[in-house]
Amino acid sequence: MKTVYLDNNATTQVAPEVIDAMLPFFRDAWGNPSSMHSFGGNVKKHVDKAREQVAALLGADPSEIIFTSCGSESNNMALRGVVEASGRYPHIISSCVEHPAVLEVARYLNKKGCRLTELKVNGGGHLDLDELKASISPSSLLLSLMWANNETGVIFPIDEIAPMAKEAGLLVHTDAVQVAGKIPIDVKKVPVDLLSISGHKLHAPKGVGVLYIRKGTKISPFILGGHQERSLRAGTENVPYIVGMGKACELAMEHMDEEQTLVAPLRDRLEKEILKICPDTRVNGDPNARLPNTTNISFEFIEGEAILLGMNEHGICASSGSACTSGSLEPSHVIRALGVPYTAAHGSIRFSFSRYNAGEDVDIVLKHLPGVIDRLRKLSPFIKH
Repeated sequence: MKTVYLDNNATTQVAPEVIDAMLPFFRDAWGNPSSMHSFGGNVKKHVDKAREQVAALLGADPSEIIFTSCGSESNNMALRGVVEASGRYPHIISSCVEHPAVLEVARYLNKKGCRLTELKVNGGGHLDLDELKASISPSSLLLSLMWANNETGVIFPIDEIAPMAKEAGLLVHTDAVQVAGKIPIDVKKVPVDLLSISGHKLHAPKGVGVLYIRKGTKISPFILGGHQERSLRAGTENVPYIVGMGKACELAMEHMDEEQTLVAPLRDRLEKEILKICPDTRVNGDPNARLPNTTNISFEFIEGEAILLGMNEHGICASSGSACTSGSLEPSHVIRALGVPYTAAHGSIRFSFSRYNAGEDVDIVLKHLPGVIDRLRKLSPFIKH
């Protein structure tokens, strides 16, 4: 049975080119890049190259790139590092639909003494920029907003928000984990101070991430004990994974156009046919201002977990929300924030594509999904039979 993988916002296939780039640093070039001898020093050159490759994807200077273990660490480092460096408990502004790696950190800082504003979104998943402006006060220090939502794909206008926040004197952090490799990022044009990405969302392995820190941004070290990563994150560099991250970023730049020419048409076809074939369905979030690979569809009167299990019998992989919160039986906080009716919120499924998907994958979903939905609705206690 063919595996149809449509859960790329949870994690992606490691690109074969990335694996090939990593292997020598397990087998042969395994020296410590901090060593004085040439065996280690030669390894450092490859870390430096990876830093340049990541910087090129973001439009940054290589010196502004800090390697971390994942997007969650990058988000923690950004929020906690900025607050600690400020020497006070300032006002933080975020949104109610952030990934838990931002939302839970912001709420943790709130318990420590920071004042937190969680901006609401409308039914399309968009912020009210007037509400954002009104929330800024003299004590405001940091604005942390995701560039695109991991569940709905809805894009926040960070290019418009960041200049407005900077003019008001705030530092700006954006969780760009879902954006990197899907739509262009240029920190020379968009004045964010900190930006987080994660390797396993763009065909690098799990276990490596990046925090972009604009020159001059005050931030406290996240891990003490060594000089690595500008003394902000101590610890011997995870060289194979860093090399893989660099290669993945290089490939992302090469394949960026495919997100619109190949990936988006697959997503659009699946979405259009599901809405036509399956009654009582709806797309969650703005169907226009969103990532090219993501659709979130609610199937009324049935549970998302049951839909996933039914699709899994046919080798189809999707998600009912963020992989970090999928253990919960409650509808995701994102879907609830959109005001999706209770009868539909529980039946929300996210399909997320990558450049490794093809039309055959859509065909298989359309062949099996209607039967899964029909069978579950016949068992649903919410429908009169």
